[in-house]
Amino acid sequence: MANILGDTPVALPVDQANMGRAQQLEGIPMAGFISVPTLEEDGAFDAYVAKPAEDATAAIVVIQEIFGVNEGIRRKCDSWAKAGYVAYAPDLFWREKPHVELDADVPEDFQAALGHMQKLNQDQAIRDIEATIRAARAAVGGGKVGLVGYCLGGRLAFMAACRTDGDAFVAYYGVGIDGLLGEQHAIGKPTMLHIPTADGFVPAEAQAAMHAGLDDNRHVTLHDYDGLDHGFAAEMGNRRDEDAAQLADKRTADFFAEHLA
Repeated sequence: MANILGDTPVALPVDQANMGRAQQLEGIPMAGFISVPTLEEDGAFDAYVAKPAEDATAAIVVIQEIFGVNEGIRRKCDSWAKAGYVAYAPDLFWREKPHVELDADVPEDFQAALGHMQKLNQDQAIRDIEATIRAARAAVGGGKVGLVGYCLGGRLAFMAACRTDGDAFVAYYGVGIDGLLGEQHAIGKPTMLHIPTADGFVPAEAQAAMHAGLDDNRHVTLHDYDGLDHGFAAEMGNRRDEDAAQLADKRTADFFAEHLA
């Protein structure tokens, strides 16, 4: 795969195991990990990239949960590639431990994931997301870039809506967004939030604050999912609720189809 970071395409290695897996999926000719330079160009981090069969005119940046760029996140990228987008999922834990891959249904993994989250410098993560946006935009010839994040990634997607030049933003069960409402005036592009009302990590008072702070923002759309818990749209595992996941994902797909055209 060529990752275009400037005027000259730069050929970067693709993880062969992941590429082989993706090549078995119809509509995804190439997928794997590539290297993305930091904004300061003082280092580089890996990002999983899935590319569609036809030339894409828009890209999606998929922002990980606390479990790293695991199989579930890679599957989300593959799905976006099948829908015609170039999809990137940056490894945001790379400074502490590259290629973290954990299972939300394994208690020991869950505790390890919380530790990685606590060590993450979120402002620095936004800079890495900015670098990923730049790489993704170049890969589609200057086209539009949407961002979608889950859990920690939902929070970072909201922060990115306030701080980056992405073109559309979606947050699934983003944590701590009520504490970021002071930045919401900076949102200038379409933004969508998926809020499960029984989220054990986002209490009712936080959800109420999100509605109070964002319902009047013309750029922001909020969808509530009654009785659903955190992680309901995970690609696999015990957290997934099939009907709600399909509804939320359909809303997200329609949102990106409208705003990334």
